[in-house]
Amino acid sequence: MNKLKIAAMGVEHRHIFGQLKGMLDVGCEFVGWWTENDNRIAKDLEKKFPDIKREKDKNTLLNNNEIDLILIADIPAKRAGLAIECMNAGKDVMLDKPGCTSLEQLAKIKNTINKTKQIYSIDFSERFEVPSVAMAAKLIKQGEIGKVVQTIGIGPHRLNIDTRPEWFFDDELNGGILCDIASHQIDQFLFFTESKSAQIISSSIGNFSNPNKTKLQDFGEILIHGDHGQGYIRVDWYTPDALPNWGDGRLTILGTEGYIELRKYVDVAGRKGTDHLFLVNKTRYEYIDASNQPLTYFKNLMNDVLNRTETAMKQDHCLEVMRLAIVAQNSAKRLGNLNR
Repeated sequence: MNKLKIAAMGVEHRHIFGQLKGMLDVGCEFVGWWTENDNRIAKDLEKKFPDIKREKDKNTLLNNNEIDLILIADIPAKRAGLAIECMNAGKDVMLDKPGCTSLEQLAKIKNTINKTKQIYSIDFSERFEVPSVAMAAKLIKQGEIGKVVQTIGIGPHRLNIDTRPEWFFDDELNGGILCDIASHQIDQFLFFTESKSAQIISSSIGNFSNPNKTKLQDFGEILIHGDHGQGYIRVDWYTPDALPNWGDGRLTILGTEGYIELRKYVDVAGRKGTDHLFLVNKTRYEYIDASNQPLTYFKNLMNDVLNRTETAMKQDHCLEVMRLAIVAQNSAKRLGNLNR
């Protein structure tokens, strides 16, 4: 079997490196890339892949019939348009989150999917690149906590204000904190509750720590109810300097017969490493090191591209995540400095 050939387009966020690593690790071939701007990320990509040609014209990649899948990590507001171009050129796409920033963009994406039959996938890295989430899914499938009733997703991030590009501080370009970061937690909520659809009961966004950045939202929260469960989400840009990584991301999954807590990236003042899982049910209360649990998204996506299947993520799920994230963003109450 020939290797799946991939390209990268719109290199504006460092998540492109995780997207590329995931596909290269399962045996894909990286054949070219294009981006509009000469930013720090583009320079780092050139250093990491000196033998891969950077094209001056994106149409060179779009017109290359050997390329099967294009990875996109553009400025969030531009991702939808670029993905639509790629799909119209006969390419499947895998985007960094958020996959789009408005309901109008989402409608155009849906129309393009229906017309072209191409795959539109978003790499929700806080699920697809985290072994402890895969372990939690395995335990729940085995019936360890009964029926899932609620998820509580916490997504704190480090601001790194001096290294961020200008678009990061403009909610019209980044989509806002709920559309951007909280799409991760919405994805996990739908996945673990097995909800096909949901309603945003309430949402809020705020700026409490960056009064000079008037279009930056540094806090957000969502109360969400699905057809098979409930959820609460809190995201922020407040990771303290002393923490050794970018954020203490956590997920608690409540079931009718127990619960699971994931400390995905760090166990504060506790065990070293990542992917800490705590299981409590009728017969067990224990810690599980989930760091070696296999990940499946990238291999499944590769097979989906080759076989025209839908095993990495259901297309309807992907689109529903973004619909809910955008609705939560658009309807959010504005708090703190955003009220000025």
